[in-house]
Amino acid sequence: MAQHVRGVVAKSKGAPVTVETIVIPDPGPGEAVVKIEACGVCHTDLSYREGGINDEFPFLLGHEAAGRVESIGEGVVDLEVGDYVVLNWRAVCGVCRACKKGKPQYCFDTHNAKQPMTLEDGTELSPALGIGAFVEKTLVAAGQCTKVNPEAPAKVAGLLGCGVMAGLGAAVNTGQVGRGDSIAVIGCGGVGDAAIAGAKLAGATTIIAVDTDPKKLEWAQEFGANHTVNPKEEDTVEAIRSYTDGNGADVVIDAVGHPETYKQAFYARDLAGTVVLVGVPYPDMMSPEIPLIDYFGRGGALKSAWYGDCLPSRDFPMYVDLYLQGTFPLDKFVTEETTLDGVEAAFDKMHKGEVLRSVVIF
Repeated sequence: MAQHVRGVVAKSKGAPVTVETIVIPDPGPGEAVVKIEACGVCHTDLSYREGGINDEFPFLLGHEAAGRVESIGEGVVDLEVGDYVVLNWRAVCGVCRACKKGKPQYCFDTHNAKQPMTLEDGTELSPALGIGAFVEKTLVAAGQCTKVNPEAPAKVAGLLGCGVMAGLGAAVNTGQVGRGDSIAVIGCGGVGDAAIAGAKLAGATTIIAVDTDPKKLEWAQEFGANHTVNPKEEDTVEAIRSYTDGNGADVVIDAVGHPETYKQAFYARDLAGTVVLVGVPYPDMMSPEIPLIDYFGRGGALKSAWYGDCLPSRDFPMYVDLYLQGTFPLDKFVTEETTLDGVEAAFDKMHKGEVLRSVVIF
């Protein structure tokens, strides 16, 4: 029998979100219903509200979530009712060309639940990143449920579902930061700070944080940055070079996703260094004008991080365990706890740079 629950919906571009009654169908083949315990407020949700992702309104927002499996559909064999899970938005197919090559983290045919969730009048909802977790219960593909150690509180474990994993993975998986490396991170919100924390975990010795907000630079230092750069006060490229013996960083991560910050990242890396784009550009943004000879002459690699190139079944449990061991500071990302009714206010605080992560607690 379908269930009626409360959830946060963006009905039109730029309009304040509202809390609505959401109809959740029973899980069909390969699906699961998850009772949400906590969900982080990510900038991607704000981008959905602002029409920066697509125009498939209305959206059921929320995606950085952890909770308990309440029911499963036919054919689900790797989940049980009661399992404690972090939701992911890339359920791998297992049969596409990437999966067959043994690289499921690049799966080209990821999937979500087949059945729609709706408003009471039958209007179908577009769940953010195929999840939709600012809601008491949600319907997802069973492969979107990643089991983790239940000793980790949902308010921290759920953050691995998007922003933290995107930044952490951009440094460790995509950028392949290693012991003794130097790294610069441009943009020190939740994703950028996760990249900094990941670089520290991987053994980087020179970690440079770049942001125009002094408060964010302070947060970056708490996660492991040992140098800070404010572009309002000094040239970003020259400052990064000054902290790397004049050479540039081994890895530069653009966690903003803007043509100007990408250009800075390109020129702030060492010869044969790596640039990783993890900040999501708006669709109308164009590549910066860089002479083709500079691409050739500087060598190295220019990469984009897809979900931090993570494999949820491998990475989520590992980083939850590292958190429980006191090695990875997931709890530092949580600035405040709020409710479904506080999501619009949380968006405003995030836009103003007042919080690192607000988390909706159920």
